[in-house]
Amino acid sequence: MRLVSIITAILVMTGLYFLVFEREQLLQFARDTPLAAAPEATDEAPKEVAADATETEDASDIVRVVALASEARTIESAVILRGRTEAAREVTVAAETSGQVISEPLRKGAYVNEGDEMCRLDPGTREASLAESKARLTEAKGRVPEAQAALAEANARVREAEINVNAARKLSEGGFASETRLVSAEAVVEAATAGIQRANSSLSSARAGIEAAEAAVAAAERQIEQLTITAPFAGLLETDTAELGSLMQPGSPCATIIQLDPIKLVGFVPEANVDKVEVGATAQARINNGDTVSGRVTFLSRSADDTTRTFRVEVEVPNTDLSIRDGQTVEIVVAADDRTAHLIPQSALTLNDDGLLGVRTVSENNATLFMPVTLIRDTAEGVWVADLPDTVDIITVGQEFVIDGVIVEPTFSEASG
Repeated sequence: MRLVSIITAILVMTGLYFLVFEREQLLQFARDTPLAAAPEATDEAPKEVAADATETEDASDIVRVVALASEARTIESAVILRGRTEAAREVTVAAETSGQVISEPLRKGAYVNEGDEMCRLDPGTREASLAESKARLTEAKGRVPEAQAALAEANARVREAEINVNAARKLSEGGFASETRLVSAEAVVEAATAGIQRANSSLSSARAGIEAAEAAVAAAERQIEQLTITAPFAGLLETDTAELGSLMQPGSPCATIIQLDPIKLVGFVPEANVDKVEVGATAQARINNGDTVSGRVTFLSRSADDTTRTFRVEVEVPNTDLSIRDGQTVEIVVAADDRTAHLIPQSALTLNDDGLLGVRTVSENNATLFMPVTLIRDTAEGVWVADLPDTVDIITVGQEFVIDGVIVEPTFSEASG
């Protein structure tokens, strides 16, 4: 009995050894050993079962995806800008002379036409100054005829004195007159010539007096004109005009007026897209309240902003009903050259391992392939992308579960409008 227990223990230890330390070899040995009870007639059944299992396993490896058979279309390319609305013109009208306001104020929001009165100042003594300047002008003009008459008289005296000198010289040469008479006649000529100079000086003084009087009249009239402050262009008042009774000095503001028709849309284009924008290009814009407007590019800056390295773009659009306000946020779409692109769902976009934006496509042998794309425009129907073949099958559902080279079974969906 004792020998049997020892043999049993040895057999158990041997079995445990093979199960623990030689388990793989034991299992391999068991697989390689044929079944003794299996008859020859049933050899075909396992082969058929194995084939079915292989086909099932291959079928389970194929990934089912939803794809879109997309064809490229020609679209109008565009540059999208973010910006704001800006008044076409804005100016603060100020006083050019001093005085007290004697006109009733206009309230902000009022519409004024070009030339409408906004502020009127008390003339004070300016009317009297104008009358005095006009009187001095009349007086100065009256001196001119007197000076001209004196000049004519002086010229006549000179001619008479010259005749006397010639007569005295001939008589002196013939011995009929003394030298004293000739010298006396020449002295009269010199005196008459000095009279001409004085007459010319008086005439010049009279003419200078006329010019000074005319300047004084013009200055007085200009000051009177400056008493009425008018609108330089048609627009809306952004501030009240100066209050009745307020004292204004040169430079004191009367009111601020802005012109909103037409209105400017101002955006800033990055330097990478500045070559796509041209003056005169058509543009559409969407205001933050949902309204859409159309216009043309009227200005493209030649100098970039030092901070943002962007270029200022201005688009002019009509605003006859003044519904667009100054300073509203706006999205501007400036038309550029046409190009071909695909319209796909935004959900079809994905990233590859390098971080490139693109789509996964289905090749002819149903293998997946990643293709990078360039995003052109985002719309409500989807996104427009470029850099794809004219005809391509794009995976729209399941693209995140496959990599390049995976065999897929695509189910095609209808393309969106």
